Amino acid sequence: MAKKINDFESFDDYFDEQMKDPAVKKEYDEQKPEFDIIHALVEARTESNMTQKELSEKSGINQADISKIENGTRNPSLKMLKKLADGMGMTLQLRFVPKRQAKNI
Repeated sequence: MAKKINDFESFDDYFDEQMKDPAVKKEYDEQKPEFDIIHALVEARTESNMTQKELSEKSGINQADISKIENGTRNPSLKMLKKLADGMGMTLQLRFVPKRQAKNI
C-alpha cells in the first residue's frame, strides 16, 4: 500500500519520496516557475509584515486576486507583479538562468 503524507515525519520527507516518481518530478519541474513566483510573493509580503488586505490597499490590487495568486489559482501578469512589488516598497527583478545553473538554485 502507498504511503500517505501522515506516514512521514516531515513534509520534506514526503516531498523527497514523491520526487522519486519520474512522472511526479516531471510535473513538478514543469510547474516550478509558478511555484517560485508564489513563494517569492508570499515571502516578500510576510517579510514586509503585511497582510493581503494591507498589500491590496497599497498596491490597488483586489485582496481576492492576491489570495488567488498566492494559492496558485491565478497567474499574475508582469504588470500586476510590478504593482505588488511597488505596494511592498520593493522592485521586481526577473532573471533568465541557464538550465544547468538553475538546478543548483
